[in-house]
Amino acid sequence: MNTSERRRLLQWAAATAAAGSAVWPLSAPAQPQAAACPLRPRQTEGPYFVEDQLNRRDIRGEPQGAPRPGVPLTLRLAVARTGASRCLPVAGAVVDLWQCDAAGVYSGVRDVGSGGDTRQQRFLRGHQVSGADGEVEFLTIFPGWYPGRAVHLHVKIRHEGRDFTSQLYVDDALCDEVHALAPYRARGSRDTPNARDGLYRRGGSELLMPLQRQGSGAALALSGQFTFGLQGA
Repeated sequence: MNTSERRRLLQWAAATAAAGSAVWPLSAPAQPQAAACPLRPRQTEGPYFVEDQLNRRDIRGEPQGAPRPGVPLTLRLAVARTGASRCLPVAGAVVDLWQCDAAGVYSGVRDVGSGGDTRQQRFLRGHQVSGADGEVEFLTIFPGWYPGRAVHLHVKIRHEGRDFTSQLYVDDALCDEVHALAPYRARGSRDTPNARDGLYRRGGSELLMPLQRQGSGAALALSGQFTFGLQGA
């Protein structure tokens, strides 16, 4: 983390303490200059947010380790502020991304259900600070699955003492295609498509992120972009 980013994080922490960690509603416009930013639903933080201070673009593995196996996924996320007639980019927002690996395992936690303990690991989690264009970019892998949930990624956005937390979902057919590849297929078929996921049924269709593909089979790579716009100043 460079000096400028560290200063922004310290300022955020001080503002959060003073403001009591207020929240604001966010929206996700299809285009940054859209006439209005349609509201998108906030969703539960879920498992398992960790305040890890890992400022990095490539979150696939440990900070200095090999990437977790899986289909490469490049995500470009943007933060924008709703104005009178358009959405304006927000610089200096801290955007966290975290997810499970191809086997459905999260880092940084002790999972009582499975008995797994990854508290000393930090794969597939990190944050970026948005630039003047309001954007951040992450290199990760396509998520695996675990019982009772649709395939998803977690996002937390913090700016000037306020925060927003939600989840991103992907198309069921693409999930089936990816999960038929190694190493995902060793996990077997997922048990919860989007329509059967309780959280997805509460606004998940508005958080469904389209992904573009490059290559196929073992050479498949995916990319996507999504814009979150905070409402008001």
